[in-house]
Amino acid sequence: MTVVDISIERLGVIMTSNGDATEIEGVLNPGSARGPDGELYLFPRVVARGNESRVARARVLHDDGVPVGVERLGIVLAPDEPWERNHRTGGVEDPRITRVDALDAWIMTYAAYGPLSSRVALAISDDLVAWRRLGPVSFTYDAALGTDLNLYTNKDALLFPEPVPGPDGQACFALLHRPRWQLDWLHPDAGTPVPRGVADARPGIWVSFVPADRAAHDPAELTRWSGHRFVAGPEQDWEHLKIGGGTPPIRTDAGWLTVYHGVAGDLVPGVDHQPHVRYSAGVMVHDPDDVTRIVARTPTPVLEPEAPEERVGIVPNVVFPTAIDVRDDHSADVYYGMADDQIGAARLRW
Repeated sequence: MTVVDISIERLGVIMTSNGDATEIEGVLNPGSARGPDGELYLFPRVVARGNESRVARARVLHDDGVPVGVERLGIVLAPDEPWERNHRTGGVEDPRITRVDALDAWIMTYAAYGPLSSRVALAISDDLVAWRRLGPVSFTYDAALGTDLNLYTNKDALLFPEPVPGPDGQACFALLHRPRWQLDWLHPDAGTPVPRGVADARPGIWVSFVPADRAAHDPAELTRWSGHRFVAGPEQDWEHLKIGGGTPPIRTDAGWLTVYHGVAGDLVPGVDHQPHVRYSAGVMVHDPDDVTRIVARTPTPVLEPEAPEERVGIVPNVVFPTAIDVRDDHSADVYYGMADDQIGAARLRW
């Protein structure tokens, strides 16, 4: 499975810390969405001292169609809930935003950095200004897997913008997510209890489902997922440690396209900001009739840390795509974290 004729062009840095207390330790990994006014808005993760993260809002400034900067518009989400805080700090991290026409709303997925480390959480908005928490995500028990996905840390969640066929053919909303099987962070003897049938313990991408009619009746149903299926794991040297979701899926002629991240290098146990890893980005395409099936995938990175801003920062050698703005049938602008410190933009073509 390969993707041909994928190209990407860097457009430059569009946001860096202005020294304010709320972003003194970096701006990175934004969500994005077009507002009711047609303007493009970024929702960057901004990091205060002590690694405390919030989600901000900013309007993207363009010059002849090219993003060149932002106008800051304040904070929209802070770690105010107990499940978003832990004994050291707290965080609402790495937002991704999907417009869901069937709900007439935007849904934000984010990582809540709370007492049990990272959990997937959701918020909803009808104007991109005010956001209401739907709460942390839970996963129903699946006897076939022989494990409870709620045991594990989870992040990098991406919501498909429209219903897709679920495991039984029913129209469902689908959520890509990235559980991490290692439980040594919780207890040194906890080990790595992987689900039944999973041979590779390295973190990869999974998908879970909610019937569309349930979510249409009550969007809070989007916090209760079932029908869990493995989608993709590490394959190439540039992603040999793990892979995870990047940008929310967009529909193309070939299927649902996502830009994902892959990690290589050496992990240091117990360290938040890993100094010896390298984050790169690839593209995969999901079958529109069965999103668990990948019909195409780039064997080499489409974006890897090469620019100075990507190689030097809070965490060196990181490109981390999290937002995408479709331009036409064959191109989109991707917004990504640069070394966990700044935000860059790149133009993807296929």
